[in-house]
Amino acid sequence: MAVNEGGPHLSLYNGGRMGADAVPLFDKILPPEAPTFPSPCDRGTVRPMIYDTLQTEARQRGLVLLGGFHPNAEDACPTGTKTLLLFGPDPKGFWPILKSAPEFQTADAVDCWSRRVLGTWACELGAKALFPFGNPLRPFISWALRSGRCHLSPATLLVHDTYGLMVSFRGALALKEYVELPPPPPSPCSACVDKPCIAACPVGALRSGYDTDKCHTHLDTPGNDCMAKGCRARRACPISPQRPDAQSAHHMRYFHQ
Repeated sequence: MAVNEGGPHLSLYNGGRMGADAVPLFDKILPPEAPTFPSPCDRGTVRPMIYDTLQTEARQRGLVLLGGFHPNAEDACPTGTKTLLLFGPDPKGFWPILKSAPEFQTADAVDCWSRRVLGTWACELGAKALFPFGNPLRPFISWALRSGRCHLSPATLLVHDTYGLMVSFRGALALKEYVELPPPPPSPCSACVDKPCIAACPVGALRSGYDTDKCHTHLDTPGNDCMAKGCRARRACPISPQRPDAQSAHHMRYFHQ
């Protein structure tokens, strides 16, 4: 599963210790890749790469463009990448598209679907698809922060300027073209006075970093609505979009294994 699909696990800290998804650790274990352009399915530049056009095409596929950046040598992107774009599930279109896809009947439906959809699109664009699951490990948290569209929330989870704490990543496209990117807005937390994400967790698992044991113990409690509707802290964010309960329950089952 991709980072932050189910519970509140897109945190930079884990029980007061740096977790496997923490930015410094990722930077240490993932060296820059060997040259990868042209990609195996490179067809050359067939049209200008325009951000708004790519956003429209992402939505047609059940995805949203969450932002991007222009990499340097320290960003652990494929050599030759001029723009890296990050994609997540469209709050409105993703779930019905996934349910009607052949991958929905497989054990890893979301990941299998992501590989097919983003992989096919990458071939159409002459790009390289990268994923937050499988090997090698990809520094998606580092990339999210690098985009300027994601920030560290008071609950130590990543928060997106449009999708709040419901941000999650299905993959990224490494492009050999330079795509003009819109300027990122400020963190939504800077204007959030009440900060409901901190108090929303029924067991206080996010008060000082992310206490994974406390979280999963609560999820074992019969009748808790986190398993049925998704993490309360993520739902409490004022700008988090609503998801279908069935979608949240699907992701939570994978998260709580």
